[in-house]
Amino acid sequence: MRKFIFPVIVTGLFITTTACDVLNEVAGDVLTTDTNTPPALTNGEVISGLKEALNVGIQNSVNLTSVTDGFLKNEAIRLPFPPDAIKVREKALEWGLNGQVEKFETTLNRAAEEATKEALPIFKNAILGMSISDGFSILNGGDGAATRFLQDNTRAQLVAAFKPKVDAAISTVKLTEYWNPIINKYNGAMSLTGGQKLNPDLSEYVTDRAIVGLFHMVELEENKIRKDPIARVSDILQKVFGSIKN
Repeated sequence: MRKFIFPVIVTGLFITTTACDVLNEVAGDVLTTDTNTPPALTNGEVISGLKEALNVGIQNSVNLTSVTDGFLKNEAIRLPFPPDAIKVREKALEWGLNGQVEKFETTLNRAAEEATKEALPIFKNAILGMSISDGFSILNGGDGAATRFLQDNTRAQLVAAFKPKVDAAISTVKLTEYWNPIINKYNGAMSLTGGQKLNPDLSEYVTDRAIVGLFHMVELEENKIRKDPIARVSDILQKVFGSIKN
């Protein structure tokens, strides 16, 4: 009887040991898989990461545009002569008013540089109001999604804030001193030839182009964070934007 029991016990121990080994291997595989799979983002992390990304982006953009030559020396956003007055520019150059044209275009950009200083608090207020649905939509919306969110939620306020600032800047940088001799000479010539007189709203033009240029810079900063790990300057930015498959 003892001879029969002993082999059974040995066999049972072998099966138990083998089963334990299998379980240990499975557990090891599970742990390895979990280690390689990033944890799911919480709603709070998504919102926190996007708010930080936008704060970094708008701060950098305003810093770059609101300084001397921030618009003037950046060909991507530089304000040219107003398109609806391009004939005025052509005539002014014909008449040898090159210096006046150059000074006028410089002061256009100085007015834009001054106006963008007003943007930061408006942007920050829009960011505070970001909802969870906004957050996931922006996160998965691809390049420029955060910038479009800001455009939708701030453009009207930016126009309202920029317009008086532009008006003041136009006076401060003496824009009309360079504009009036050009436009007066042009309109005087039109009076003689029967051509159409022009005098575009410089304040509206500078306001619109300043806002367009600022959003262009914000989008560049946003996309940098989306694509370049080095631009993700905090743990939350690395976690949130590292979860996106570019």
